[in-house]
Amino acid sequence: MIKVAVCGANGKMGKEVVKAVSESSDMEFVAGIDLSNADFKTIEEAHNSKEIDILVDFTQPSSIYENALYCLNNSINIVIGTTGLNDEQINRLKELSEINKTACFIAPNFSTGAVLMMKFAQMAAKYFDNAEIIELHHNQKKDAPSGTAVKTAQLMAEAKNSFTNGNCAETETLKGARGANSYSDIHIHSVRMPGYMASQEVIFGSDGQTLTIRHDSTNRTCYMPGVLMAIKYAYENKKFTYGLDNIL
Repeated sequence: MIKVAVCGANGKMGKEVVKAVSESSDMEFVAGIDLSNADFKTIEEAHNSKEIDILVDFTQPSSIYENALYCLNNSINIVIGTTGLNDEQINRLKELSEINKTACFIAPNFSTGAVLMMKFAQMAAKYFDNAEIIELHHNQKKDAPSGTAVKTAQLMAEAKNSFTNGNCAETETLKGARGANSYSDIHIHSVRMPGYMASQEVIFGSDGQTLTIRHDSTNRTCYMPGVLMAIKYAYENKKFTYGLDNIL
């Protein structure tokens, strides 16, 4: 049995992970970690009291890096669903994972449909010179752009150096009107609004045609098969992994 702790256990995603792990035949939920109404308030408290094979983190952008550092420096394999890590932090976690031979699995999105959306966008990027990303989330999401949008842009950027081919010189009369200019000049636009959970559109354009690739999540249960896959993979492979696409 894989002994699993969940950090952020009382959050919306955390509750779904606790339920999925508890119902899995080859996993045991051993500790809920949250600042309120949980078994433990900190990872250190849980670590001192329970044997933990894998810690799953769905917390906050402001705390995920320190949580991951603690785990990797204390031989706790970690699966990270919290977004908001920057490139420098991700590189440091990769380094620690390799040094300490401890699994660090980071997934910007655990939905298999979202992962396919990213892969399709990566494929299309070879054939279009212009592209932008629109990501839409509920208004309680604290980081922008989403980790999924950032990962998508990174994958697309492998195809070419710029996706603003032929664009005229632009002037923003309102700052930010063109969104964030990310990898290979891919503009990312973040929408935060009640009524959405998680959606993303990747729009490609060329003379005479456009292509839109879109994915919508309508409930959080769609992420659980991917989370369970990541837990099993991290348990068996003590290394750094970035993206669910690496194990599909």
